[in-house]
Amino acid sequence: MSIPLIERLPLTWRFLLASAFLVSIPVFFQAPLVRSAPWFSLVMTGGWFWLSAWLRSRPRSAEWGDLLMGFTWTWLAGSIYWGWLRWEPLLHLPVESVGLPFAIAGLRRGQDRIGNWFYLGSLFGTAMTDAYFYAVNLIPQWRQLVQVEPHLMEPIFQSAITQMQTPWGISWAIGLGSVLLLVGGLPLRSQQLHWWTLGGAVLSTILVDGLFWLAAISVL
Repeated sequence: MSIPLIERLPLTWRFLLASAFLVSIPVFFQAPLVRSAPWFSLVMTGGWFWLSAWLRSRPRSAEWGDLLMGFTWTWLAGSIYWGWLRWEPLLHLPVESVGLPFAIAGLRRGQDRIGNWFYLGSLFGTAMTDAYFYAVNLIPQWRQLVQVEPHLMEPIFQSAITQMQTPWGISWAIGLGSVLLLVGGLPLRSQQLHWWTLGGAVLSTILVDGLFWLAAISVL
């Protein structure tokens, strides 16, 4: 019987890919879900927490449960922000930081390093993306996009793409992308799983942002 490809990968690579996948879930699944059913998304946080605790209670899956606990914080923050506060970009990073005190406290105690570093990596990627929006002055388009119907988004995307394609927008994209590559790549020199989850969370920000850019281009 053949061994699935994923099981042939080193454990470090499996956690890197899992981290990248978990970063993409709030963006491509939670965001549209929470617009129509915010309370359902919020209640799902409890389900993720329970599943994480269940996995952590078993030695063979404890590390995966640890990772899922970090994801639970990102899901909770996403439910709150995209459900009720999405029209105010200034609140995005503060809300996404809801789990920061707990992550820092856990790391200081040496607990849940995989999940906590995943959460911190995801939060760092979010901060870099928000920094780009502020630097290139895309905040007005952000406010408009989260309030209009899909058939009215094209001119807003056009305005955003025009600003992104200026020398200023391109320079900031290169600069912040380089920071993400550096911060996400350096942890991969280690063989410890928590560093690979950090690297996966940070590097996947580049992929997710790139897919958003391609999606914006495709609707024009």
